[in-house]
Amino acid sequence: MKKSLLFFGSLLITTSLLVSFTDNATSQDPLQASIKRGKTVYESNCLSCHMNQGEGIPSVFPPLAKSDYLMADKNRAIKQVIKGLKGKIVVNGVTYDGEMPANDLSDQQVVDVMNYIRNSWGNKGKIVTIEEVKAARKMK
Repeated sequence: MKKSLLFFGSLLITTSLLVSFTDNATSQDPLQASIKRGKTVYESNCLSCHMNQGEGIPSVFPPLAKSDYLMADKNRAIKQVIKGLKGKIVVNGVTYDGEMPANDLSDQQVVDVMNYIRNSWGNKGKIVTIEEVKAARKMK
């Protein structure tokens, strides 16, 4: 009886540790952590033009949701978040001719907001890294 209780007690502790380890591994996913931080950056800097669900404003501000333009060139998108954009672009078959101002964001904020917009509203993208942001800052 004591051996059975000891076995089941050990099994329960092992199972609890495994569940705890799995939960911690999931919560420590770098992309998910970045996306979570990026939502805050987006809400403070991008939401007023690109709207709550990334839908933009037709004929005025392009959508980020399910955006072919955003997802086509990660480096171009990073550069535009940092340096802004002026002139014509075509997003999901619609031409936009406006201006997006440069953003005064830290490298980490750019990483986070890019990971958020590239992985929200129907977008699915690879993680954006600090190294990619630093390289984009050097681009003309």
